[in-house]
Amino acid sequence: MTDYHQEQEMEIEALEAILMDEFKEIHPGESGLNTSNRCFQILISPRDDDGDESNPPAQLALIFAHTDNYPDEPPLLNVTSIRGVHSGDVAALKQKLEEEVSLNLGMAMIYTLVTSAKDWLSDRFAQDGADDVVEDEAAKDEVIVPHGEPVTVDTFMAWRERFEAELALERAKLMPDAALAAPKDKKLTGRQWFESGRAASVRFFAFCTSLKCVF
Repeated sequence: MTDYHQEQEMEIEALEAILMDEFKEIHPGESGLNTSNRCFQILISPRDDDGDESNPPAQLALIFAHTDNYPDEPPLLNVTSIRGVHSGDVAALKQKLEEEVSLNLGMAMIYTLVTSAKDWLSDRFAQDGADDVVEDEAAKDEVIVPHGEPVTVDTFMAWRERFEAELALERAKLMPDAALAAPKDKKLTGRQWFESGRAASVRFFAFCTSLKCVF
């Protein structure tokens, strides 16, 4: 005749030795399980390649209680999120563990479930991180395409003519009639030519060309 109680006690001792601070007994009222039997909580964190699991970004609690005929019948299980795990993922993991329970009946299985939960959480957390990396890379690959025509001598000269025409019109509005009636063939002095804006437009063209501007 199988001594279920002895097998259960041996499993608890082994879990305490292996999991240490991640394993503790809790009151049945805190377990979320419908039982008065002893209940235990195991903290599940993603595997860390650096070996540092002191402050994991995601963490679960696997709660279990032995039933009278465990391991020949399933244990009672509950899974809760400590941090960083959505309720939908918690439900998916619980269903996965219940399926594994049915495959492991007849043998002590709690540590197997712990390993499975840790692998699942590690894979899930790694996938979330990979998605973030893909989004970051996609953002880096975005290229801003300039619009308009590149600056050439012809396009710049056409723009300058429009600009000077608009500038002359604005100045005409401000100049007295006597100035407008002055002879048009009078040669500009160097200062007048500079103040007319043409020198500035030449410098502006050189600047735009050096920057490969577009209009």
